Amino acid sequence: MISHNYYTIKPLKLGVECRGLDLSKDVPDEVIEQLKKDVHTFRLMVFRDQGILSGSRHVEIGRWFGEPESTFYKHPKSPHPDVFRVSNDEAEGCTGVGRTGWHIDGSFQPAPFAYSLYHMVAIPKTGDTVFAPMNEIIEGLPPEKRDHWERLSMMSDRRQNSVHPLIYSHPVTRKRTLCFHIGMIDGFVYDYGKDGERYTSRKETIQILKELHHEFVKDNGAIQYSHKWKPGDFIFSDNLAVAHEASPHSQLPREEAGLRVLHRVTIKGTRAPKKDYDWPPREKEEL
Repeated sequence: MISHNYYTIKPLKLGVECRGLDLSKDVPDEVIEQLKKDVHTFRLMVFRDQGILSGSRHVEIGRWFGEPESTFYKHPKSPHPDVFRVSNDEAEGCTGVGRTGWHIDGSFQPAPFAYSLYHMVAIPKTGDTVFAPMNEIIEGLPPEKRDHWERLSMMSDRRQNSVHPLIYSHPVTRKRTLCFHIGMIDGFVYDYGKDGERYTSRKETIQILKELHHEFVKDNGAIQYSHKWKPGDFIFSDNLAVAHEASPHSQLPREEAGLRVLHRVTIKGTRAPKKDYDWPPREKEEL
């Protein structure tokens, strides 16, 4: 356990577990500023024993990090228009969410979501969310595979011309990271925007997706952190640094595993993925 000025920090396999801060109460500005720094340092911050926060409070906390952006389906039982409510019971929330493969949230956006804030409202018997650090995956690639991936840009939807580099520099930390969603990739482009750019065939696309998936699950998922939810857990995630997917057990029927309800707020990204960013950032440019 590490003593912190505002809350205690216990290292996890990925990120930290934080205690001593009640998110349901007013949080001083200096603490909020520390949280905004720490989320980039640790990438994943798990706050235990928070009780059940209202939708409006969840969104208010999200605003510490930027402007909430909700592009998703509005379930009738969502407690706020900017809260995405997911469940294993379609009467309680959107089902099947997070089960289309490893991804970041909002990869289809012109600028993917900068942060995701998750809050577990109803706990089933089982149903982890699994996270993985993307910089470590990139740094661990064999040189030839990394060179290959560095040439690729992903298309979430060819019709919308949503094209982002697969590997790029995180807009805040400048560490190399990934922009992708295995289940929502329409294809890839080699050398996008350069002379000789080329779209991948369906066969090539499937092979690259298999390679991506392999890097997250190889060695029995050694790089993964599987978060076992507890009542009232609240997670801050640097969405641009950490990929995730819901475990298969998250969608077990309610009568078998119990009710699962998870609330998510996503924060608008302000910079489209680029291979490299100027450093330091321009004074008027928001990160």
